[in-house]
Amino acid sequence: MTTLSIIIVSFNARGDLRRCLDSLRSAPPAINHHVVVVDNASTDGTVAVLRSHYAHVPVIVLPKNVGFAAANNAGIRATTGDFILLLNGDTIVPAGAIDRLVGRLEATPDAAVAGPRLVDAEGRPELSWGRMIGPVAEARQKLTMALYARGWTPVARRVEAAARKERFVDWVSGACLLVRRPDAEAAGLLDERFFLYTEDVDFCASLRARGRRILFTPAADVVHLRGRSRASAPAESAAAYRRSQLAFYEKHHPGWVWLLKLYLGLRGG
Repeated sequence: MTTLSIIIVSFNARGDLRRCLDSLRSAPPAINHHVVVVDNASTDGTVAVLRSHYAHVPVIVLPKNVGFAAANNAGIRATTGDFILLLNGDTIVPAGAIDRLVGRLEATPDAAVAGPRLVDAEGRPELSWGRMIGPVAEARQKLTMALYARGWTPVARRVEAAARKERFVDWVSGACLLVRRPDAEAAGLLDERFFLYTEDVDFCASLRARGRRILFTPAADVVHLRGRSRASAPAESAAAYRRSQLAFYEKHHPGWVWLLKLYLGLRGG
């Protein structure tokens, strides 16, 4: 029987986590599954709430905030499901979404990963997939995101049309990323040098380097109320992003590190 491990990493986002777990409890996936929360040393009472209101959900309590990649790895190592779903605590999962996502990955044997269409609270699709990060691709992605956020009609139409098409991409967002366990283990799990951000792009790159593919599918929608954990510590999150960005370029584009450092220096980073 095929099984699914759902791993949710939490850090000081108790309210969002409760909404996520409630969505899974009210409309659980039909696939044989289990949910594990990995708490990154939250100080907002998250663990106490989990133990009192969600006693059926195992909690891995880490002694310090080890970052998103390392916490997900702790959850992966503690579970045994054939499929692994990395799920942000600031998501809400509609009925049937996970089963449809699993179904698409099962139907695509050359794919290691499947990512759903992520939408905001109003149902607007998020740019949750893309090309491999590099100087040009990253600049294009950021410009597109900025124009889309401002509601520029040509860009909005292009993003919304793209979000309706299933296809292979270079990466999908780690906010909701389904991966086959053998592929995850063959890739060495997530690279823990990435404390926060870009770990999903790097993970997908490692899988593609092994000849596997990354599937974006609109067969499933998942609501992503993004930025909630980040909002609780914006300065720390911004610093973590800069460190991860530098680590990513040092690993994948070492020739461009000098330019990135110059850019960050000019921006005061």
